[in-house]
Amino acid sequence: MSTQQPEARRTAPGDPASVQDTASAQDTLRTKPFDGPVIAHAVYRSRVDWMDTDAAGHHHNTSITRFVEAAEATLMRERGLLEYFGAAPRVRFEVDFTAPLWFDQEVTTTLVLERIGDSSLAFRFEVWGERDEANPRRLAARGRYVTVHVPRDSRRSAPWPEEWRNRLSARTDGTGRTDGIDGIADAGVRHG
Repeated sequence: MSTQQPEARRTAPGDPASVQDTASAQDTLRTKPFDGPVIAHAVYRSRVDWMDTDAAGHHHNTSITRFVEAAEATLMRERGLLEYFGAAPRVRFEVDFTAPLWFDQEVTTTLVLERIGDSSLAFRFEVWGERDEANPRRLAARGRYVTVHVPRDSRRSAPWPEEWRNRLSARTDGTGRTDGIDGIADAGVRHG
């Protein structure tokens, strides 16, 4: 699991508000939307920048997409699939907004690849606003989306290259074991 962390505020070790606290990311994986199959996952940590806010002072809905795309980029970099970018447009994106995020609030985005189809990938995500002086830790958004493989020299979907499928479904926990492509073999196992 890879994370990108902004410069952290000073907090006591183990303090739930700390972006350094890995228990926070683990708790995120244990919430209801992540009870399904997990082929791979990534966690991306950042802050709500000024450009992410609207006139009301809280996050603009488009910032959720930006946080999720950053987590997706983290996952693809981790798997050595930079060629994924520009060849995998979104064909479906749904999000439930559950709480506001505020300027400079720390944010943890967890992305799970739940299914590899012939030419599609199905993801689910959660975006959490971390606890600070004014706010408790809260789920800000959750959702799902689907990307489809469209090779750069084509305008039609095509099957994922076998190498990409293998990289996405390979365990990265040091066992060297590869899981089932559809996430069925280890549907209850959290790895990535």
